[in-house]
Amino acid sequence: MELRINQKTVQVDADADTPLLWVLRDDLGMTGTKYGCGLAQCGACSVLVDGNVVRSCVTPVAGVVGRDITTIEAIESDEVGKRVVATWVELQVAQCGYCQSGQVMAATALLKHNPAPSDAQIEAAMVNLCRCGTYNAIHAAVHELAGKRDA
Repeated sequence: MELRINQKTVQVDADADTPLLWVLRDDLGMTGTKYGCGLAQCGACSVLVDGNVVRSCVTPVAGVVGRDITTIEAIESDEVGKRVVATWVELQVAQCGYCQSGQVMAATALLKHNPAPSDAQIEAAMVNLCRCGTYNAIHAAVHELAGKRDA
């Protein structure tokens, strides 16, 4: 199969129903995307497919052939993604950091689709789980990025 990942075309030899997560991690060595639950509930495995957040742990690789896949490894090549990462670092959002690649992907997708989201839109988009409970810092970072630090 031919995949377009981080603006590069790669060939992979995988069964059609293999989850994208395992192709990224095991076949391509892209370990920034994390395995969390395997049930599409936690969001640690989030990547962007055609600009939308997708849970790669349940996405069959055959379903993303011919689509643009962006992983955390290339998120800073996107202007919004670069700003998200810089703000995450500036505000020290991460504690253990395990979920943060998925959080960054979700925030980037949200802000690319809506540069000035409301509180309700942030709540609806930022649903990835964080075992450390950094939700307040995550929301503060998204507000900062949206120009609403005091919101």
